[in-house]
Amino acid sequence: MKKWLVAVLMISVLIIAGCSDDSGGVSTDNSTIQKALKEKKLVIGMSPGYFPFDMKDPNGDFVGYDVDTANALAEALGKGIKVEFKQFTFDGLVPALRTGEIDMIFAGMTIRGDRALAVSFSDPYFQTGQAVMVPGTDKSTKTWQDLDVKGNKIAVGIGTTGALLAKDVFQNAEILDFEEFPSAAAAMAQGEADGVVYDEPAIAVWKLKNGDSVREIEELISTENLGIAIQKNDFDTIQWVNSFLNSYLGSPAELASRNKWFETSDWLDEVVEE
Repeated sequence: MKKWLVAVLMISVLIIAGCSDDSGGVSTDNSTIQKALKEKKLVIGMSPGYFPFDMKDPNGDFVGYDVDTANALAEALGKGIKVEFKQFTFDGLVPALRTGEIDMIFAGMTIRGDRALAVSFSDPYFQTGQAVMVPGTDKSTKTWQDLDVKGNKIAVGIGTTGALLAKDVFQNAEILDFEEFPSAAAAMAQGEADGVVYDEPAIAVWKLKNGDSVREIEELISTENLGIAIQKNDFDTIQWVNSFLNSYLGSPAELASRNKWFETSDWLDEVVEE
């Protein structure tokens, strides 16, 4: 075979190999990051009511630790990138991401294997755990196991890790599903439930706001990592977001945000319950 024909064939093979993508991932040109740079906008899905991560103020603006993180991410992406926040019920977030209605999910979402079948996650940006809250008048409950008796009712937020965990570990108590954590907490306050299972930071803030009317059981049921949900196999975006988190976490801006939302309670009067 002539040398020029061999060269042409080799070049053709290289081109075909370069164009193929056996990973099933999103191409770099179509990644969320490239889309945001082109459109100058990043659409973030949230589920307000998860204190102190995702909330709204009286003007309807989104506030909280996740909001600060999302805004910092957009700022790091480039000047002129605007953030648009969209509200969903928690169990509606993943479908919205998969259909392209939103670009990312910032909702204190636990990194779990079942969710990773539908979306990809960034590296963890916060570690927390599932806790149990009981009425302040309940002085006898010491552990979550004490609540697991026939006739007791445990309130959870539908679609949350706490809901799945409660349905797994509570063998005798009845599990009641509510749209969001505030609704579950309100049900307990009204005597419709004997306890609430939810993320520890949200329960801690709820106690700050409601004082001795509620009590948190000291022992956590589980520990878990929170991540930012991204389109499945969008490796370009995953890599960029992880690089951002590597520089943002522990920075003065992140520490100031963490201190505001987790160490103080002044902002409690500036947010509304969903």
